[in-house]
Amino acid sequence: MRACSGLSRLALLLGICCLVGKSLAGQSVDVIRGNLGSSIQEEEILRVLSQNKTGAASENFTLVELIGAVARRYNDSASPVTEEILNHWTIGSRTTNPYYDVYREDIDQEARKFLQIVPPFEPSAGEVSPECKKHADLYKRELNKFTLWALKMYDATAKMPSGLLSGNVNQLGDYDECVGVEGSEGLRGQYCLAYLQLEVDGSRPDLQHLHRLLHSHYAFRSNVSDPGHRVPRFGTVNWAVCAPSGCSPRDVEASLRHTLDKHTEETGLKISVKVEPEMCQMRRTEPLPRETIVVGLFFIGVLLLSIATGLCEHYDVPLSPVLSAFSLKKNVLKLVSLERSESDIATLHGIRAFNAFMLLLSHKSLALFFNPYVNRTEMTEYIGKPWTVIGRAASLYTDPFIMLSGLLTTYSFIGRLNKSGKLDVKNEYISRLFRLVPTLGALILFCTYVMPFIGSGPQWNLVVTQHADICKRTWWRNFLFIHNYFGFENMCLTHTHHVGIDTQLFALSPLMVLAIYKKPKIGAAVLAFAAVFSTALRYYVTYYYRLNNYIFFGTSIRQLFDTANFSYILPSHRLTVYILGVGVGYLLRKLPKNYKINDTLIRVGWFLSILMFMGAFFGPAGMGDIDYVYNPVHAATYNAFAPIGWCAVFIWVTFLAHTGNTDGWLSRFFAWKGFLITTRLSYAVYLTQFPVFFFNVGQTRSAEYIGFIRMMLNFKELVWILGTSAVLTLLFETPFQNLKNIYFKRQSAPATKISPTVEKTIVDKKVE
Repeated sequence: MRACSGLSRLALLLGICCLVGKSLAGQSVDVIRGNLGSSIQEEEILRVLSQNKTGAASENFTLVELIGAVARRYNDSASPVTEEILNHWTIGSRTTNPYYDVYREDIDQEARKFLQIVPPFEPSAGEVSPECKKHADLYKRELNKFTLWALKMYDATAKMPSGLLSGNVNQLGDYDECVGVEGSEGLRGQYCLAYLQLEVDGSRPDLQHLHRLLHSHYAFRSNVSDPGHRVPRFGTVNWAVCAPSGCSPRDVEASLRHTLDKHTEETGLKISVKVEPEMCQMRRTEPLPRETIVVGLFFIGVLLLSIATGLCEHYDVPLSPVLSAFSLKKNVLKLVSLERSESDIATLHGIRAFNAFMLLLSHKSLALFFNPYVNRTEMTEYIGKPWTVIGRAASLYTDPFIMLSGLLTTYSFIGRLNKSGKLDVKNEYISRLFRLVPTLGALILFCTYVMPFIGSGPQWNLVVTQHADICKRTWWRNFLFIHNYFGFENMCLTHTHHVGIDTQLFALSPLMVLAIYKKPKIGAAVLAFAAVFSTALRYYVTYYYRLNNYIFFGTSIRQLFDTANFSYILPSHRLTVYILGVGVGYLLRKLPKNYKINDTLIRVGWFLSILMFMGAFFGPAGMGDIDYVYNPVHAATYNAFAPIGWCAVFIWVTFLAHTGNTDGWLSRFFAWKGFLITTRLSYAVYLTQFPVFFFNVGQTRSAEYIGFIRMMLNFKELVWILGTSAVLTLLFETPFQNLKNIYFKRQSAPATKISPTVEKTIVDKKVE
């Protein structure tokens, strides 16, 4: 039994070594050795620590694992006895330390010294509920006894790290260790991620400089009241606390505030605390909700239907056209087909792919800011370089999609008007619903009822569950395509705002097309006026409300949301580029494919379009500088004219290529047949990228060292986005496109003419 006494002493010694190394780096500490029969040398400790192999199931070598490992090495001569003791201690860990009564005096002395060095979080501090106080007293009592479950709760709570001035302020503790705690009297581990807002005395320049380094030069300014589920609260510190299950989020907030106020009293530092209810998590024990099971079975059913119909088609088993629409074999062949339609505009596929990739990079850069990094300050200094405009100009990359939508819609409508002289608006709207609704509906179902239950992590409830809760309340807005009018922070699947904008502009497109088709001069003048008005509106609103569509250094989270709500997600502000697309689509239909343009005009067009493109892209680079001071004129000019400049070069290359005036490398690149596949995947890629990004953010357990390029070009994440997009396309988008074709084929089938004699015979038969 002597080994057990050694165990408690080892807990003291090695806990000090482990935690002082984290919490008191750089300070001189007198390590108390107690009454160990033979002291453990530093080489012995390092040899034990080296047993933790990279790539193990857990990335963290916890205090409890450290105790066990050292105990085994220290008592190597009596290994079987040590194993029996450790097993006994582990089995009894859900109640109390089974050896405390035997070694009470030793354990009391060692626990007192151990917990003086790195004091534990006290859940009972401040005004808390009676149930919380009861559990807190139990936790404190068992921690002083070195009971394993209490040690795990203590170990899982975040401690003061090194690298604070490098931006290593977000401490996620040990999520899995905390939620895995099962103590006595029904106590369970509850992981709470608290939000801390640090403020310093404005008259202290020394503290202000340190505050700037802690907050990584304020790349984004935020406070604890800002919505954090869509845009990261970069200026808020995330601090993990492992609290007893009997403590409510309000109790945790009160105790943490009381503790911090006590330590910051009469200093130049003030810390605000907020603990949101959804950010306190325990291990799930309840069964899956009925809705999740039903939705899961639905997806399995669709998958089995696609596989079964694909096998039937492969083996020539007769199928009805409706069932054949879901054939996996047929839909895969459609996805990878490189055949162009007769009316295809070749360069548009490459333009769509290029902007989709740029949008993917910019969205990824935003997702990166949710995670903690040990070198976050270095990261923000790096993104202050001019070339990082690639990520900051995210709004630009959606404008070509709106322009292409107007172009293709007009090109299609004018073709129908030329052919039949009329436009069946009802069928156009039905076709649009077939195109958008099934894929969007499948994604909403998955993200609302399935995704919250396929993962976990410190920020899981923030970036996954909170989105699902919003969708449960507001999903109907998405299916009416009006969700972009209810505020960015209240939107189900916020990134789908573009679907709403595009659909609303599409609803107006018959009026635009008919106006320019019936009365070209008058229609063109009206559309030009609307485009100018939309441009002026963007300028005025941006200047008046001090918005900014460009993510400059030090932009506030509130300003980003206001920019989205007052400008970015409103179709009236995106109308300019849509009208540009309408005009180009009209010209491509009206002008012959061999329409020749003067070489001088071509060179001037290239010069102007490239100049506008470069101005839109690199013009605002100065706003990304770390010392930039916001100027509303800069912001308004960018928001008003950058969309036009960015789309100019794509419009010019499309026009020249389609009319046969160029065969240069750029047009050949955009017209590459491989981009046909990316076009078929583009809608699903747009829908799935943020769920994949947020899945990874929610799963992140600890801080890492960020290499910006390596993190941006995450090959594994890209494969997941393309894979989920392919699944969504094959199971929902393509089958419903097939069903749409069946529907319109039946609609357009001519009625069979029956002679009067035959008709009379049929009537007589029915009478009989």
